[in-house]
Amino acid sequence: MKRRHFLGATAGAALAITRPQSLFALDPDNRYRKEIGIQLYTLRNEIKNDVNATLKAVADAGYQQVECYGFPNAEPMMKAAADNGLAIRSTHFDWDSVVNPDQKGVKPFSEILEAANKAGLKHLVIPYLADKNRKSLDDYKVLCDRCNKGAEEAKSAGVQLSYHNHSFEFEPMEGGKIGYDTLIERFSPDMHFEVDVFWIQLGGRDPVEMIRQLKGRVSQLHLKDLNKEIKAPAYSGIPKEAFEELGDGVIAMEPIIEAAEEAGVDICHVEQDHSPHPIKSIQQSMKHLKSISLAKR
Repeated sequence: MKRRHFLGATAGAALAITRPQSLFALDPDNRYRKEIGIQLYTLRNEIKNDVNATLKAVADAGYQQVECYGFPNAEPMMKAAADNGLAIRSTHFDWDSVVNPDQKGVKPFSEILEAANKAGLKHLVIPYLADKNRKSLDDYKVLCDRCNKGAEEAKSAGVQLSYHNHSFEFEPMEGGKIGYDTLIERFSPDMHFEVDVFWIQLGGRDPVEMIRQLKGRVSQLHLKDLNKEIKAPAYSGIPKEAFEELGDGVIAMEPIIEAAEEAGVDICHVEQDHSPHPIKSIQQSMKHLKSISLAKR
């Protein structure tokens, strides 16, 4: 048994001793199971072709809510989601409004917050960091200052601001330190993390340990699986085949969602950045989550 799987199994056994059965993370009455979401970037090509049919397929697959992308220019997918009974509490947005606020043509963050309030959103997530903003640890310090300012502004508007990781934040920089350590150290209590477990794993870290380390600071999770042939750590240049449906890769979902409960995570979203058949992929990932739940009953 691989070490990461052994750790996950032993953690699960310990939880079984100390927690009642009804609180297991994948039981049918657990809030993550009942409110499971999906990041719609998974279905970006299908949304371009037929947004209404795509969101209907999401609802038919059993997802209860969606996380949008491209906000504030996300009206068609948000309307289609609402028309199909899907909740919308979170979105990725034009991150330059926080990360590069002085850049010409960038919409002020206050306007994005106003649009978020009108849409009833509770979470805004910085989805990416351009190369120019992550060349050094000093760049990450500047990022933290700007995110902390944005988080304070967002809090006043009743919105939680978070940062979504990839694996490049885990690449060693000056003195062997990584960018993500700077985020952990310098983000204010108002600034949270959206932890993507795939990229954490690819960055050479244990997603369960990371979620526990960030207890109280993780607003949401992205659940996705990593192909067993991909060697970690890898900080860039991975193939599309690296992304797997839940249950087909090396990342065990149950210990992650149990850690999410311990850490006070609000929402879990399935995401698969690349798939030759995205609708089938999201159906398969949902089937995997349900199969784990049934196995525990």
